[in-house]
Amino acid sequence: MLLFSMLLTISASAQYYFLGTAGNMANGCIQLTPDEPYSEGLAYNYQKLDLTRYFEIQFDLYLGDKDVGADGVTFVVHNDVRGYEAFGQWGECMGYGRFNPYAPGNSIDPSVAVEFDTYPNRYQNDPLCDHVAYLENGVSRHETYWNNDNSNYNMEDDRLHDFRFRWNPETKLLEVFWDGVRVVNLKRDLINDIFEGETQAIWGFTASTGRAHNLQYFCLRRMVYNELTVGSDRNG
Repeated sequence: MLLFSMLLTISASAQYYFLGTAGNMANGCIQLTPDEPYSEGLAYNYQKLDLTRYFEIQFDLYLGDKDVGADGVTFVVHNDVRGYEAFGQWGECMGYGRFNPYAPGNSIDPSVAVEFDTYPNRYQNDPLCDHVAYLENGVSRHETYWNNDNSNYNMEDDRLHDFRFRWNPETKLLEVFWDGVRVVNLKRDLINDIFEGETQAIWGFTASTGRAHNLQYFCLRRMVYNELTVGSDRNG
């Protein structure tokens, strides 16, 4: 436990493995994509998650300042055979999934992910507004989503948003909170149903842009692992 605590308190630059356009920012956060077209960036934390233990991870997430920007960010937990080199397709797939869910294609699998989608794409069954959705095994297409019951819901508002991911192995409950609202509440046996008995998994963020684009980045705020708090919760 002490070792894990020490790993989480070292600088952000030493924690993450970067792919594509991901990298360190002067404010201590991690850029995923610059405000440029056709970018793809991924950042994976070097410390794997132990899925046999309860944890909650909290971040600030920035999705841009242009309503017509794109494409969004996913938080992903995976055990892809490519390890820290795993990535999906760009644009609407946000560096996580694949363009056609019914055909072979590069994606991150096996995995669970939460997407924060800022651009409507009909091939992924997106609504016409920004939304949050739960994904599995590199498939970006989804049937359900959260948008605060607002057909004009907008996450590209030049603000940092509070994102929390929580896993309880005893109850098999996966929860996601967005700005204090629970947006995913799912019973799922991650170890056996997703990761085929493996208890260690890589975690991080993926993001991409297409013709439309936005600056997209995240900042780790705290991690609670078996009720041991590391870092600080600026909300108290």
